[in-house]
Amino acid sequence: MTDKEIQQKLAELNGWTRDGNAIKKSWQFRDFSEAMRFINKVAELAEKHDHHPELFNVYNRVELRFSTHDAGGLTEKDFAIAKAIDELAF
Repeated sequence: MTDKEIQQKLAELNGWTRDGNAIKKSWQFRDFSEAMRFINKVAELAEKHDHHPELFNVYNRVELRFSTHDAGGLTEKDFAIAKAIDELAF
């Protein structure tokens, strides 16, 4: 994807930012249990999309990072799953 295409796709998302050849977003939840419920919902989406994030969790904070490694950067897959995650009820 070109830089312009990436910026256009990022503008359609809520709070995702570019991180080199990836996109990322962070969340903060009330507690660890709520963060884990979110992570489990993301895991289900990742399986459905066959696209898995780099996932970081510390207590109530979660960060997800997506890149299409076999394409060497960002693709529609990254933005599709980011949009699906944004639609989760949290």
